[in-house]
Amino acid sequence: MMTDTADYRNVMTETLSAYQDWLEKTELPKMKEAFRIFHTAFFSLYSLFLKRKLIREDPYKQEAKIVDVTVPDTGPLNEADRLDELSQRLSQFDNQLDFLVNFYQFSLENMGLERIKRIVGLVKYIDWIRFSPDISATPLTRAVVDMLNQAKAGSDQFTMTLIADALNNLSKASAGIMKGLKGVSDYNREAYKLELRIKIIAALPPGDAAQVAQIKKRFAGAIPGKPFYPELAEEVIREDYSKEGSVLREKILKLFAGMGEQPKSEKAAASFKGVLIEGLFIMGSLAPILIEILPKMEENHALLQNQKANFWNKVRELMQQVMKKDPDTVVYEVEYMDNNRGLPIHEQINYSQFREDMERKAKTLAGINARSGVGAKLEAMDEAQLEGFLERYIRETQAMHKSLTALDEYFKNTVDKDSRNKIKGIKPELGAMKNIVVKANQKRYEYSAHKEEQEQLKQLGVAARA
Repeated sequence: MMTDTADYRNVMTETLSAYQDWLEKTELPKMKEAFRIFHTAFFSLYSLFLKRKLIREDPYKQEAKIVDVTVPDTGPLNEADRLDELSQRLSQFDNQLDFLVNFYQFSLENMGLERIKRIVGLVKYIDWIRFSPDISATPLTRAVVDMLNQAKAGSDQFTMTLIADALNNLSKASAGIMKGLKGVSDYNREAYKLELRIKIIAALPPGDAAQVAQIKKRFAGAIPGKPFYPELAEEVIREDYSKEGSVLREKILKLFAGMGEQPKSEKAAASFKGVLIEGLFIMGSLAPILIEILPKMEENHALLQNQKANFWNKVRELMQQVMKKDPDTVVYEVEYMDNNRGLPIHEQINYSQFREDMERKAKTLAGINARSGVGAKLEAMDEAQLEGFLERYIRETQAMHKSLTALDEYFKNTVDKDSRNKIKGIKPELGAMKNIVVKANQKRYEYSAHKEEQEQLKQLGVAARA
């Protein structure tokens, strides 16, 4: 057993250095990926709640400026304002997850003990691991369970599968994130205690070294800018000055045993597949949005065609059905603004073809969104293929967004005034589509920046980071 506190300080210094390297290179990237899966799964449910009008669109959602991790309100819901409170809390939660995935830097420097508590609070904000309406569950967890049960009522198989996949991914990602956060928390606790030993306790007289009050007295001057945790100072005293101290120190060393040891192998060329795959998974979250748009567009189309139909048109349509002929092609002439050139663009949309293209696109993206076996298939592709798929999906979605926006306006402006309130608007879905394209494009630009940096390093004769 290790009895010398000076030896223990030296061993812990080396151990924590290796552990820090392992966390930064291995565990924190895993944690960020788990948060990406977590957010994608939650966003699927959040979008579903909006479409089913179980919550309201937050008008200030896009204006929210987030600079740090915070946990939205966790208190009981006010029954009188239940819908508004639920809408606001889930909107804030989605914004926090978006901040973590797209803007927050996952590094030990940014993950002190206080911030870890807030991140844990976010992960547990809704209890996805024990997801039930049990009375012991948090008010928000019970509310989300209730909303999901409402969303399931009368849902088709696709929606039921989407819900099941989302809940499964949220539960697995939660467990993975909590495991990673425990590793970071263990490191932070022991690094904090080591700092107490080196900067304060080693300089104290023997009689003062085992007193929390004496350690606290010198803390602000020796370690400025950090909070004092008396419970960690007490742990140091027990480990260094109590009878069971050597046993406690050995237990801590075993906690980190084997961590940070990386298998020796030749450095592989840097790969940025993960960024492209992340972009494709983001595009996959578009599937349920397209599924929601399709019946709305069909209703609007039917309403407009019924308005235009006269007696002889209806007779001709009936004869076509009897003779099994295809109905006449319906082409809508729409207009939208080209923001790059500042000019109006006129487009002719063959409605049947456009609808079929949307259905086909929704099925393709649903396969990515479901994730079943997709990850391995994407990993097997080379970067050029992945980049091509991502670029094409983004381009096609941008074109579809323009056409849908124009059709939405066309239906609203063309239908009779008396029937205008029957038109199904799709502005929330169009907004969600735009957000998905923006996030996917960010991944495409991130990949391009990595490749450009790699090429510059290569030209300078510097090995790229593995």
